[in-house]
Amino acid sequence: MARDPNSKIRVAASGDLHCREDQHGRFRNFIKHVNEVADVLLLCGDLTDRGTPEEARTLAEDLSALRIPCVAVFGNHDLEAGAGKQVCAELNKANVHMLDGDHFVFEKTLGVAGIKGFGGGFGRATLQAFGESPIKAFVQEGVNESLKLEAALGQLETPKKVVMLHYSPIPDTCVGEQPELMPFLGTSRLAYPIDHYGAAVVFHGHSHFGSRQGKTPGGIPVFNVAMPLLAKTTPDQRFALIEV
Repeated sequence: MARDPNSKIRVAASGDLHCREDQHGRFRNFIKHVNEVADVLLLCGDLTDRGTPEEARTLAEDLSALRIPCVAVFGNHDLEAGAGKQVCAELNKANVHMLDGDHFVFEKTLGVAGIKGFGGGFGRATLQAFGESPIKAFVQEGVNESLKLEAALGQLETPKKVVMLHYSPIPDTCVGEQPELMPFLGTSRLAYPIDHYGAAVVFHGHSHFGSRQGKTPGGIPVFNVAMPLLAKTTPDQRFALIEV
């Protein structure tokens, strides 16, 4: 029986798990809690600490106990070892749907668009593609990620849309970090496709010392769900739970 498109979907979101190879069972209670209260789980990058297949295998042990769909994107840590394909393969074994510029549809009602994202800065301080080639390449990476998000959102025709990233699309959820780090925590370029295509909510991680909530320039709510931040603000619940 199809879900009523007007019914609420309980979305749990977290990020920055930073699972290490020897941390067997670390997320067992986390998974148990999610199973009890949510319809779908979103993991916003830095699933592993060093991006090794062994770390992903350890995390997959706990994720295999999920009774709800799990959708994830990579973070910068997940690509540290240059083994992204192997990490993805290990997580796929636990039925984790990895997104990188594509989307996942839950019960024909909720569409999830996901990318890793990238840095580049915010607002008037957004880095421009001028000068040395390395600077131009850095800026282009942020542009490319924005285009991937635009493509993913453009393909969604569901009545409800959610965006998940690792890097932030706004500066507000990074407030609390050292100002010098802001260009490396996200970029406003990621907010443009979100506001253009619309979404019910946006989730990201990466900013461990940032702030919990903000809005895009178009007024779409954005939640920073980095687990180290959640551990300080809601220690009994290491994920955000939003009804969409």
